[in-house]
Amino acid sequence: MSDDHRKKTGKIKETHGTYFIEERYEIIGGVRYDFMTSPKFVHQNVLGQLYVAFHSSCAQDGIILIAPMDVHFDKDNILQPDILYIRKENKGIIRDGYIYGVPDLVVEILSDSTARNDKTIKKATYENFGVPEYWLVDPVYRLVDQFVLVDGEYRLAKTWTEEDSLVSVTVPCLSIGLAAVFEQEE
Repeated sequence: MSDDHRKKTGKIKETHGTYFIEERYEIIGGVRYDFMTSPKFVHQNVLGQLYVAFHSSCAQDGIILIAPMDVHFDKDNILQPDILYIRKENKGIIRDGYIYGVPDLVVEILSDSTARNDKTIKKATYENFGVPEYWLVDPVYRLVDQFVLVDGEYRLAKTWTEEDSLVSVTVPCLSIGLAAVFEQEE
């Protein structure tokens, strides 16, 4: 179909075939972990609400990114946190359009397919590479476990509920009312 015909009729010819869909995976400790399914609505809704909250609190002080975005800690550890925050003074870890280094804060939102890894190997990896603050967000129980790096180990700073306003220990500008984050889904 010619461009002239398309402009006159407003129709686009459909084509059938195989389309490449980029694979999503992480490498943790040299082992590849594939994302088996796309996230559910509740995960994505919480992700969107958290992004808005991060942006309204801290956009002027740093960079907020959401998955998929590879964080290259080294060649054997390339992770995709749901949200990552990089202070402006740490933006040197962004090179050639990618992240090479340690973000100031990472967030993982639990889902059926990722919760086990988020609570174990990913938490240990973030801890080993020195990510100063790590949040595990549970959209089912409407909780956020906030871990802070103390002497090279994560310590649970607090478990926040939907009635709380979460305050970051390591990112001074970040304070989030969790009621809006966990608003009821349809």
